[in-house]
Amino acid sequence: MAVLGVDGWRGKWVGALLDGRTVELRALDDAAAVLAVPDVEVVAIDMPIGLSEDGVRACDVAAAGLLRPTGAASSVFPTPVRAVLATDDYAEARAISRAATDPPRAPSAQAFMLVRSIRALDDVLGQPPTDRVVEVHPELAFRLGLGGVTDRKGTARGTVQRLQALRAVMDVEEALAGAPAGVPLVDALDACAAAWSAQRLAAGTAERVGDGTTDSRGRPMRICW
Repeated sequence: MAVLGVDGWRGKWVGALLDGRTVELRALDDAAAVLAVPDVEVVAIDMPIGLSEDGVRACDVAAAGLLRPTGAASSVFPTPVRAVLATDDYAEARAISRAATDPPRAPSAQAFMLVRSIRALDDVLGQPPTDRVVEVHPELAFRLGLGGVTDRKGTARGTVQRLQALRAVMDVEEALAGAPAGVPLVDALDACAAAWSAQRLAAGTAERVGDGTTDSRGRPMRICW
């Protein structure tokens, strides 16, 4: 059975459908299209799924801590609290977050840019939660799982390192050659890393961080790779 790795891309999503070593890149218009991909055992998404009501998620803190020795801790954005999903206005989001958290905390501009995608995914996941859709983080996959990645994504060295890491587990060059027009390389590589994590989840060999808590909709607040 195939698995799907997914990365956000300018309001849309890049999917990497992985079956054995064969991977196919897809452009998916919305979160509903992500979940509608047929015959997929696990969907691994680089997007927060379990959302805190009143503070920082333990999995974000743990993931940043694991990545700190590699210099990639900043790639983990503290996830906005659920109440922030109610607005698309940054000033209002900051006020909502400060009122909901103790000590008061406001989302960074980078984290707030994810709000629309988080909300879109949250809406289509529905209730009860499903174990089929799991939150992952590509930098954990690249730096701690696949290994050999030490430089930032988007740089020449970082790009080559990511290609080399993925080449060992999938036919990544063929996937990139057949990618939909306009899909950025960094997002395609992150989707492929997410697909590798999905394959490990399906096999029962994935690693994860989090404190075992779930959010108000019953979704685990954890990050896997």
